[in-house]
Amino acid sequence: MDIIAVKQRFGIIGNSSVLDRAIDIARQVAPTDLSVLITGESGVGKENFPQIIHQLSARKHGPYIAVNCGAIPEGTIDSELFGHEKGSFTGAHEARKGYFEVANGGTIFLDEVAELPLSTQVRLLRVLESGEFFKVGSSKSQKTDVRVVAATNVEVQLVIDHGKFRQDLFYRLNSVPISVPALRERKEDIFLLFRKFASDFAEKYRMPLIELDEEAKQILTNYRWPGNIRQLKNFTEQLSIIERNRNVSAATLQHYLPESTRRDLPVLFKDVHKGSEMSERDLLYKVLFDMRRDITDLKKLVGEIIGHDEVENHFNKKVTHIPEHFVNESHRQDINRVVVHDRVQDNDDELFEHGEIMEESLSIQERELELIRRALDKHEGRRRNAAKELGISERTLYRKIREYGIKG
Repeated sequence: MDIIAVKQRFGIIGNSSVLDRAIDIARQVAPTDLSVLITGESGVGKENFPQIIHQLSARKHGPYIAVNCGAIPEGTIDSELFGHEKGSFTGAHEARKGYFEVANGGTIFLDEVAELPLSTQVRLLRVLESGEFFKVGSSKSQKTDVRVVAATNVEVQLVIDHGKFRQDLFYRLNSVPISVPALRERKEDIFLLFRKFASDFAEKYRMPLIELDEEAKQILTNYRWPGNIRQLKNFTEQLSIIERNRNVSAATLQHYLPESTRRDLPVLFKDVHKGSEMSERDLLYKVLFDMRRDITDLKKLVGEIIGHDEVENHFNKKVTHIPEHFVNESHRQDINRVVVHDRVQDNDDELFEHGEIMEESLSIQERELELIRRALDKHEGRRRNAAKELGISERTLYRKIREYGIKG
């Protein structure tokens, strides 16, 4: 079956080369029994690929079971996957078969596999290596013939580095990797998907088809779609239901698109087991980068002064003047000293015998306070604009203003 036929059979829309490459790998690996690890952001459609692999394999007449590992509580995940014996734990009133026993001869799809507890990962590794497993509460080994396809939306190597995922299990699952592209990586497919969703919703809700003008199409295509196909589908449904004018302009379209979450700050790894927001850490990084830049500028200034013939006019064991464009008054108080040791050689090519020692206060709170004041001054007290400048939420900025007692 060629790629076009696969798309038609499984309802996959798109013509981008990166999508075709992922489908082609799934098509080629399907006849084998190799484990497959599918990676990609949330909402890209990873769930289509295990079905392609199963339906194009010799196991297509066997069971196909999809398991969302992140949705099963840690206390019951072993029982769900491998089954349990009667009385093995409180509430186990009778024996139960697990998914690996039920899926014997078929395929099991483990979605969000990186969410599995470490103890369950050990059990899964044994199944992959030997086809054997133990039911919870049993000492008798059982055999199963199951093809495993796994998927995750996190960077697995980072999870391994944080001690949350076994490296040997990763290598075993990753026999054949398939990377499903994000929607922003296949821009030529965005309007095709929108048109398909719009047609489906027009038929479902018995209303005229929604249309976009050329400028609106351009905005739709250039948007980053952090939620990928899932977000685009929800957006299209919302637009189809709410908008009375079926010919949508660019101005109208922008009202339905949330602000992009792109930032110039570095992307930090978010622990998959913690839902904490990153705004305060973003601010901390911004503070540290600004401090490093100021220190670098100050070092350059000192280097220029050291090379000057009349260095005694600039230094008398301490720095007496630093240009305002490097350090403002509050920052000046943080600079304790710049000490110059020994003497300047008569030869212009020689520098200080021991060089300079610079010490600077690294108070995070003072630098944070200074940044907030600068942003508020720059935007004349408009807190929304100041928050955007700092890369934090308005709520966080309000809290910081109260915390530091900033007036105005």
